Amino acid sequence: MTQKPAFNKPKVELHVHLDGAIKPETILYYGRKRGVPLPANTVEELQSIIGMDKPHTLPEFLTKFDYYMPAIAGCREAIKRIAYEFVEMKAKEGVVYVEVRYSPHLLANSKVKPIPWNQAEGDVTPDEVVALVGQGLQEGERDFGVKIRSILCCMRHEPNWSPEVVELCKKYRQQAVVAIDLAGDETIKGSSLFEGHLKAYEEAVKSGVHRTVHAGEVGSAEVVKEAVDRLKTERLGHGYHTLEDETLYNRLLKENMHFEVCPWSSYLTGAWNPDTPHAVIRFKNDKANYSLNTDDPLIFKSSLDTDYQMTKQDMGFTEEEFKRLNINAAKSSFLPEDEKKALVDLLYKAYGMTAPVSAGKL
Repeated sequence: MTQKPAFNKPKVELHVHLDGAIKPETILYYGRKRGVPLPANTVEELQSIIGMDKPHTLPEFLTKFDYYMPAIAGCREAIKRIAYEFVEMKAKEGVVYVEVRYSPHLLANSKVKPIPWNQAEGDVTPDEVVALVGQGLQEGERDFGVKIRSILCCMRHEPNWSPEVVELCKKYRQQAVVAIDLAGDETIKGSSLFEGHLKAYEEAVKSGVHRTVHAGEVGSAEVVKEAVDRLKTERLGHGYHTLEDETLYNRLLKENMHFEVCPWSSYLTGAWNPDTPHAVIRFKNDKANYSLNTDDPLIFKSSLDTDYQMTKQDMGFTEEEFKRLNINAAKSSFLPEDEKKALVDLLYKAYGMTAPVSAGKL
């Protein structure tokens, strides 16, 4: 008997990585087709090698991508297909709006230094990756009825890529790219302030490109402060360790900062010590602005319902809280104001709630 969903109503997801949400069957298919060696021959074997059941460190988690990304990166057909299949996955999870993020450079094999995943040089550039993902997402949106936008990631360990990332955000903003992100290994000391990242985020502010940053997942509250004050982030990826600095946390509460919370991920990456209350409980109790998200469902062997079940069963979350956090997610999305309002109205209607009459912006 299948488990009843924890929240069987329309949902919004703001923090999920495309390259961490690929179907194992698709990885195997392209591994065989392209002659790329993989560590397994069946879906089950592949999932047991890539997947995680117990906590690791964040750097250990990041090594999981080495196993399967060579099967996808540098292949036009594969890049477009994973984007299309991603939308199908989200439709099945009851998601009505999702912002999916990825690094264009990590899927390319041309005009990128160093070429990732030990690939031979090819002819798929980061620019073409963005175009291909966009095509796959738009076809998925058409076929599965999920509204979808994308976020382009800078990588902490490759600041030289970042200036191109912001230029791609600008170039493809009409093709559904809505923001820039800084992702990767947060334990790299001082990486928020590497010159390439600072320049990219300065340009994003200047050009009106929306901004989110992975900060305070395993890094200290100081990394959160850098994201907010130096990178001018509008949302925080994870942000749990903000709670180590009460002054900063209270400031962000007042500013209505949005925390992109990934509960199951935080358990498996060691970002959260299960012997302590999860930061999301504090966010809930303080009526903070946050969302629930899967992060990397392939590696965490999860779906969005995993995160909802976890917070419902282990942390006492209610249907009312799920409604509140999804409405906040919609309000904190990087959609233009008119589309944002339509999304918020859709949720109020689906939840049988009356939208509050308030002047000005949402």
